[in-house]
Formats: sequence, structure tokens, C-alpha cells
Amino acid sequence: MSTSTFSAAHRLYVKSLYKRMLTNELNWIVDRRIWRAKAMDIRAEFDRNRNVHDPRALAVILERAEAKLAQDKHPDPYIPPMMANGTKWERNTPPFHGSSI
Repeated sequence: MSTSTFSAAHRLYVKSLYKRMLTNELNWIVDRRIWRAKAMDIRAEFDRNRNVHDPRALAVILERAEAKLAQDKHPDPYIPPMMANGTKWERNTPPFHGSSI
């Protein structure tokens, strides 16, 4: 069993950052073949920093990644149609069948 110097919360944060970066790239790049190459670049960047164990150096790396994500954030991200604020959200809702006062 491997031991990790970082907490479960840290691992969740890094996973969340990775997923947010992939999702943001998918908002910019519609073609999955092109996106896949960019996703592999993002993964390589995360793998390059995988063995950093110094908390201060890691904080700098994560801060730069967050800043890059904020800078590259898509102004109109994709929202699935049936999700909240999607194009079909609450469209043609069924009428209320409860008793009226």
C-alpha cells in the first residue's frame, strides 16, 4: 500500500482542477479528435508535476494552474439542454394539479 503525504481533500481538489481544465477545453474545441490531443497535453502537464512533494512549490503550481484556467475560461460554456439554465430547462412544464385556495 502506498503512502501519500497529501490529504484526501488535496487529491479531490487536484481531480476537480483536472476535470475543470478538460471541460473548459471541451467548451473551446468541439471536435473530439482535436480535443483529445489537448486533453493528453493537460494530462502530461499534471503527470509532470505528480512527484512534487514540497507544499510551497505545489501551491505555486496550483495557483498558476487556477490562474491559467481563469484566464482561458470560455465566455459561453456548453450547458446540456435539460440541465439547469439549459435551452430546454423548464420548457413546457406540466400544469400544476394541486388544489387552489
